[in-house]
Amino acid sequence: MAAIIVLDDVIDAGVVIKRILERKGHTVGVFTEEEEALAHVAKKKPQLAILDMKLKKLSGVEVLEEIKKLSPETRVIMLTGYPTLETARESVRLGACEYCVKPIDKEELERKVAEALAGLDAG
Repeated sequence: MAAIIVLDDVIDAGVVIKRILERKGHTVGVFTEEEEALAHVAKKKPQLAILDMKLKKLSGVEVLEEIKKLSPETRVIMLTGYPTLETARESVRLGACEYCVKPIDKEELERKVAEALAGLDAG
């Protein structure tokens, strides 16, 4: 299974995602600080990062850009409670493979994670 990180400014949101994905056999690290998450990505190169759009210091899009520099092979799923066409387009343009709207739907999250990771196997 995959190594995944979750970056959300609300720890409880990250923990919910962690629980869902660990039941599927993934190893999940939860972060609330952008710097810690990016340091982890630089060192461990996880297969997947799940990023909230609204973070403490940076936007999810800015973190996405940094992750793609540090670990181009890491797939990224963006999360937002405030979906807009602009953020969706920008995320995909910068390399996100998926987009989830909060509140998280368990089945949708599991499906999108499976699809993102399947893209790794194919690519």
